[in-house]
Amino acid sequence: MSTSITLFGAGSWGTALAVHLASAGREVTLWARRDEAVEQMRRTRHNPTYLSDIEIPSSVHITSDLESAAAASRLWAVAVPSQNLRSVVLRLAPHTRTGITVVSLAKGIENETLQTMSQVLMEELSDLSPQQIGVLYGPSHAEEVAEGRPTTVVAAAPTEPRAEWIQHMFMTDRLRVYANTDVIGVEIGGSAKNVLAIASGISDGVGYGDNAKAALVTRGLAEMRRLGLAMGAEPRTFAGLAGIGDLLVTCMSRHSRNRYLGEQIGKGKTLDDIQAEMDMVAEGVRTTQSLRDLARRHGIEMPITEAVHAVLYEGERPADRVDDLMTRPAKREHWLPERLRN
Repeated sequence: MSTSITLFGAGSWGTALAVHLASAGREVTLWARRDEAVEQMRRTRHNPTYLSDIEIPSSVHITSDLESAAAASRLWAVAVPSQNLRSVVLRLAPHTRTGITVVSLAKGIENETLQTMSQVLMEELSDLSPQQIGVLYGPSHAEEVAEGRPTTVVAAAPTEPRAEWIQHMFMTDRLRVYANTDVIGVEIGGSAKNVLAIASGISDGVGYGDNAKAALVTRGLAEMRRLGLAMGAEPRTFAGLAGIGDLLVTCMSRHSRNRYLGEQIGKGKTLDDIQAEMDMVAEGVRTTQSLRDLARRHGIEMPITEAVHAVLYEGERPADRVDDLMTRPAKREHWLPERLRN
């Protein structure tokens, strides 16, 4: 069985996976949009912008030719920011062929349509069946994957055989992959955690301490679970790698760009100033808009998400929103809207 993989997107995650998978013996093609970046990576075997200290193995074929990258393998892994996914997939659509599997590595929800990444793929790659589309999510900082540190993620696809095939293609002795068929649950968990990481960072920046962060993580998990259930997800998914696993690492780690952005907000910086100084995209900023709108569409209460939106986009002070959260009407810990109760 061929182990060739094409990674579309040479940001930190695409670069990290290219390095890791090539080191594990996979045939890897890495596509980057800019010709100049490709030439520099070919010459120096380092990405000039992302993970610049990590050497890219000579076996990784680096190209800006989309057609040749698409033809190089039957597993396409798309590692571009979530709000840019559609534009890249539109360019890929003419190159689909029998036997292709497309996996999204992007974590987010599209602003305009409120679609998850697999839904965007299904819409734009209409020649493929839904069974040919999956996602790979989980607690996986790019820096650690590139360095070969033990990491565990989840591969989700609509059928067990396809999920298990994606699992096989990505699994190495340092990247353990579990299979799952709850695609929507994995996507909601992996997207919502970035918004909650911003909330955790704001709490850190203001200086609220460990009690507040523990509350944000656990009540945030309850929020994402409520939304997931309303969208047809399985409850157990949120106790897994794309739920509590990804939530913990993103809310706690020094590598988390979303947590960092929130921390700077908590210290009084403006969103525009923080984003101007960051080289990488903090997915949670745009996902905050989508998640709030998606929750309202489904009639789901997500008070932490609403609070993050108010701070990022409505000019509200973090302290005021914390006061609002702490003085909400009393509830049972495990409450759900009546329509979602078993």
